[in-house]
Amino acid sequence: MQIPYTPKFSVIFYLFLLIGSSYCEVFTALADLEELLQTENYLITTLENYVKAEEHRIDLLKKYAELYRKHHDRASDDVESHVSNPINAYVLVKKLTSDWQQVETLIATDVSSEYMANITFIKENMKFPTQEDLNGAAVALTRLQDTYHLDTSSLARGELNGVKYSAELTAADCFELGRQSYNNGDYYHTLLWMREADVRLRRDSNDTVDRSDILEYLAFSTYKQGNIPLALDLTNKLLEILPSHPRALGNKVYYEDELQKYNQVKRKGEEGELPQPHTEDAYHDEQREIYESLCRGELSPPIEITSQLKCVYVNHGNPYLFLAPFKVEEAYFNPSIYIFHDVMSDAEIETIKRLATPRFRRATVQNSETGELEIAQYRISKSAWLREEEHKHISDVTQRVADMTMLSMESAEELQVVNYGIGGHYEPHFDFARKDEKHAFKDLGSGNRIATVLFYMSDVAQGGATVFPNIMASVWPKKGTAAFWYNLHESGEGDVNTRHAACPVLAGSKWVSNKWIHEKYQEFLRPCSLVRPPPELTT
Repeated sequence: MQIPYTPKFSVIFYLFLLIGSSYCEVFTALADLEELLQTENYLITTLENYVKAEEHRIDLLKKYAELYRKHHDRASDDVESHVSNPINAYVLVKKLTSDWQQVETLIATDVSSEYMANITFIKENMKFPTQEDLNGAAVALTRLQDTYHLDTSSLARGELNGVKYSAELTAADCFELGRQSYNNGDYYHTLLWMREADVRLRRDSNDTVDRSDILEYLAFSTYKQGNIPLALDLTNKLLEILPSHPRALGNKVYYEDELQKYNQVKRKGEEGELPQPHTEDAYHDEQREIYESLCRGELSPPIEITSQLKCVYVNHGNPYLFLAPFKVEEAYFNPSIYIFHDVMSDAEIETIKRLATPRFRRATVQNSETGELEIAQYRISKSAWLREEEHKHISDVTQRVADMTMLSMESAEELQVVNYGIGGHYEPHFDFARKDEKHAFKDLGSGNRIATVLFYMSDVAQGGATVFPNIMASVWPKKGTAAFWYNLHESGEGDVNTRHAACPVLAGSKWVSNKWIHEKYQEFLRPCSLVRPPPELTT
């Protein structure tokens, strides 16, 4: 069995040596006693080294405690604002995962410490992030970086679209972002963040990351991007720091061999079989580029359409609404998308958030083949469902949806409440079930989703729009408003122009709730048309 070496163990070990030598009756000879002074000197030196090591360990723990307290106190000034910033959120998760492991290692050197037992209890019984959470936070940050075209160095400075929201990332923070990207096979973002880590390491002298590690990730990711000469150059720089680095030595031979093969092919005038350098455009097809441009606010419907949109007061002939009609804004027509203003009060919002929060689970999507609910990377959020009988505010909201849409709530689903986390989003999708989705809504027995009402329960500082890529339309979150549209044509066929997406939240917190209304009981409220939609709109 191998015994781990620690300063405390070394003291015990040499005490055993002393005991062993005393068995030879050193007191019977002066020469032996003189040698004991040398033994004592060795023990004193060992003890002094142990004390220095312990002091160094305590100093490190003090620095960690001071840093954690400083960050915590700053966050406590405005908790919601702090954690709704994606940079702060990533750093918080990183501190409680990879950074905290270093703290535990320092504490664990005292194997009898009751503090390690306390930490273990906290991790097992309280909310604590996992390595999966760290990876998710890193992926979310890189998603925001791509969607909103954020410069890496600006993001590392805590800036989002030119607005500084948080403290700067350290070299270690940037390194971890690069490492997580590497683990996901994302060499493009590995390069971006490892380069930033290298720049910051030269400036931040007290950071806890080695340049040799940065260079190793940079070299291999550069090779995967197709630039073998630069990969070889980075590997040589790594070997200047650590000449005996085993992986670097092996990679150097491999890169030299690959480069020689490429040059031979090039001299023959043939096409080299090398990985092609990555460009950002390769990540986006045309539809995705439209979706992300809408998220950035760079696209909008043509003036011929927007010039005809108007705002109106609507009472639908309902006597209850004569004195307080709905304030309705047209966002688009064909399909008609309406924005209802001031249709959810602050009190109702707080009630819904309070009831939903304890029930939050990772949001799911319906498998088109099986009809089963499952999690998916293209929908990142948490959701909960609330029934009308749980609280008057929920039943009031349901009645308000009926008044807004003039549709029956008999076949409507429960109120779904959604909160989007770090970089939370929902990529382009349909709310209705398409023809090939045979099992969708089968258990409900109420037909397809005829309409959607989407309530915005918070303002969002940046990002978080609901966009419709097919028609270049966007609806931006505004607390208390609701968007309404029909998912189906009057013929009952799905309207593909209602394909929509929830853009990633760049800064702030996004809360929404939605009411999905089904076909059943709508027969006389929205009669079916005998006219099919134009061919380009059919599914």
